[in-house]
Amino acid sequence: MSFTKLSTSALAILAVSATAVAARDEIRIVGSSTVFPYTQAVAEQFSNNTGAPSPIVESTGTGGGMQIFCGGIGEQHPDITSASRAMKASEFALCVENGVTEITEALIGFDGLSMAVSRNNDFDWDISLGEMYLALAATVPVNGEWVANPYSKWSEIDSRMPATDIVVIGPPPTSGTRDAWVELAMHEGCKQLDYVKDGGFDGAWINENCSRMRTDGPFVEAGENDNLIVQRLQSDPNALGIFGYSFVFENLDTLTGVKFAGIEPSFDTVADGSYPVSRPLYFYIKAAHRGVIPNLEEFIEEYMSEDALAPGGYLSERGLVPLVDERRAALQDAVIRGISFAPEE
Repeated sequence: MSFTKLSTSALAILAVSATAVAARDEIRIVGSSTVFPYTQAVAEQFSNNTGAPSPIVESTGTGGGMQIFCGGIGEQHPDITSASRAMKASEFALCVENGVTEITEALIGFDGLSMAVSRNNDFDWDISLGEMYLALAATVPVNGEWVANPYSKWSEIDSRMPATDIVVIGPPPTSGTRDAWVELAMHEGCKQLDYVKDGGFDGAWINENCSRMRTDGPFVEAGENDNLIVQRLQSDPNALGIFGYSFVFENLDTLTGVKFAGIEPSFDTVADGSYPVSRPLYFYIKAAHRGVIPNLEEFIEEYMSEDALAPGGYLSERGLVPLVDERRAALQDAVIRGISFAPEE
């Protein structure tokens, strides 16, 4: 990843667009449903501390947020987008094409991607990523053949599991959570299967054959609002859901995390890397709007504050796994100074 200081070209864009951008009083933020509760918490804290209008925070999904954010500069375009994965080179190219040439990246911490189930479900859910793959993938190995997924009940995958229908509710393709789940859980689960291990298949084969979620009913695509998945699990004790660990953490009174190979999602297991499905969380700032949109700089300072990001801060209380001290200090410095970036190819 390459970084440069806020350039003269960015300042020129800022000057040209200042009149149009400044017509809007509220900070506008789009992006990831997983990052949404953290950004909303910062927005509320910022408004309480300053008396300024609370930023407008929309949960559009990571992919949708990138498209909106990269649409251009000016008051009709958002100032910040959040993401549950890093910005892609293709998204950065779209930004540049539309005049969004200077962007600051902030990796704010980590989140565990979790499967969860209602506490009213009496099975001790502890499965392997391979078993999870067999439940959710569009194509799986059966009797030495790579075929459309035939499994409809958990017990058909392993007799120790319940003889209940497979029902897993998860994010749509536009969500960064879906992207991360495919990469971190589906691909790794596929690699655990004897058919794949013994077949000597490479990463290109796995990307091609192990990325599709099934569409025949057991996997149910929800919208970008992870709270709707939580509500469904609370009403259906046999359904499982996929979302960021923060949503499990916030609903521990009614939900419990599914263990993978004996390891449950928690602050400690996500932070130390022992929990196998974890990811970094980001937000991206449009440099041309800094110093133009009222209170944007002050909002960024609040987001970068120790009160928000440090261990024991109000974001860790909501489920964010903080960066270590040295890495957090480097982040705070880069974001406050407006260091811009370009994604690696």
